[in-house]
Amino acid sequence: MLALDLIHTLAFAGVILFVGYGLCRVIRPLSRYNIPAPVVGGLIVAIAVLIARQSGVTLFKFDTTLRDPLMIAFFTTIGFGASLRLLKVGGPQVLIFFLISTVFAVLQNVLGASIAVLFRLHPLFGVLSGSVTLTGGPATGLAFAPLFEKAGVTGAATIAVAAAMFGIISGGLIGGPVGTALIERHRLRKVRAHPKAAVAVTAENIVEEKMLEPTAEVPVGEDKESYVLLKNLVVLLVAMWIGSWLSKGFAALGITLPAYIGAMFIAAIIRNLDDVTQLIGLSQRTLDDMGHVALSLFLVLALMTLRLWELAGLVLPLIVILIAQVTMIALVCFWPIFQLMGKDYDSAVMGGGFCGFMLGTTANAMANMKALVDRYGRAPRAFLVVPMVGAFFIDFTNAMLITVFLNIFK
Repeated sequence: MLALDLIHTLAFAGVILFVGYGLCRVIRPLSRYNIPAPVVGGLIVAIAVLIARQSGVTLFKFDTTLRDPLMIAFFTTIGFGASLRLLKVGGPQVLIFFLISTVFAVLQNVLGASIAVLFRLHPLFGVLSGSVTLTGGPATGLAFAPLFEKAGVTGAATIAVAAAMFGIISGGLIGGPVGTALIERHRLRKVRAHPKAAVAVTAENIVEEKMLEPTAEVPVGEDKESYVLLKNLVVLLVAMWIGSWLSKGFAALGITLPAYIGAMFIAAIIRNLDDVTQLIGLSQRTLDDMGHVALSLFLVLALMTLRLWELAGLVLPLIVILIAQVTMIALVCFWPIFQLMGKDYDSAVMGGGFCGFMLGTTANAMANMKALVDRYGRAPRAFLVVPMVGAFFIDFTNAMLITVFLNIFK
C-alpha cells in the first residue's frame, strides 16, 4: 500500500487531472459529451482501487485534508457570481428562465423521492438522483454526499457520481434532438450561419461582457495581475472564514447545511455590496479562474476515494429514477419552456440548452446550443439567457433547495 501525505495526495491528484485532460483529447466521445476531465481521471483511480480491492489488495492511502477546503472555495466563487445587477442586466427573460429552472429543480427532487419510496428506499436516495446531481452536477453531488450518508443513504458519493454521469451523457444526447424537433415542428428555420460565424462563447464570457472588470489601483512597484489575484484570493478566504462562523450558527440551531453554504451566502453579500460601492473592485474573471482550479482538484480528490462497490443492488431503482428525470426534462422543453420564452427560434434553442444544464452541466448546454446555431443560425438571446442561469443563478438556489429537502426527509 502506498501511503500519501497531504502534499503527495494533492500532487498525485494534479497528475491524474492532466491524465484526464489527455484522455479527453484522445478519446473523442469524452469531449463530445462534455465529460469533465477531473471525472475521467478520478474514475480511473477509483476503478483501479475497486479492481485491486477485489483481489484483496489496497493500492493507496490518501490524505484528503484539502478536499473540503477546495470544495468550499469553489462554491464560494459561485456565491460571488450571484449578482443582482447581473440578473437585472439580463432582463426579464433571464428571470423567467431562472424561475422555471428553479421550479423544475424542485420537481426533480419530488419525482426522485416518489420513485425511491416505491422501491422502499429512503426518499433522499431519490433527491440525490434529482436536482443534487442533475441540476447540480458531480461537484454538488459530492459536496452534499456526506450529509446524505449521515441521513441514511448508504454509498451516497458513489450514487451521486453515477447519477451525475448518466445526466451529463443524457443531457448531451437529447438536447440537440429536442431543439431540432422544436425548430422543425414550428418551422423556425433561420438562414444557416457560416461556420466561422457560429457563436463560440462560454458562460464566463457572457458574464464578463455584462460585468465590466474594474480598473484596479495598483500600489507602486506591484505587478497588476498578481495584485488583482492576491486581492481576490484574500477576499475569497475572508468569505470562507466568516462563512464558517455562519455555518456553525446554523448548525447550532439544528439546521442541516453543507459546509459551504455559509461561505456562499457571505460571498453573495460581498458581491452585491461591491456592485453598489465598488469599494473592493472584485474581478469576476479572477474569481472564476480560482473557482475552476478549486473545482478540478476537488473533483479528482473526491473521485479517487470513491467506493464503487457500494453501488451494487441500487442499479435498478437508480436507472428507473434517472430515465424518469430525463423524460420529464425533455417534455418540459416542449412545454412550458418553449411557450414561456417566446415561441420563437431563440426559445427553441433555449430548450436544447435547458436539457444540457438541467441534466448535466452548463458545458452541455453550450454545446447543444452551438450545434443548433451551427445548423440553423445565430440565437443571441439564447446565448445570453442560458449561461447566466445555468452557470450562476441556478447553482445558488439549487443549494438552498437541496438543504430544504435534506431537512424535510432527514
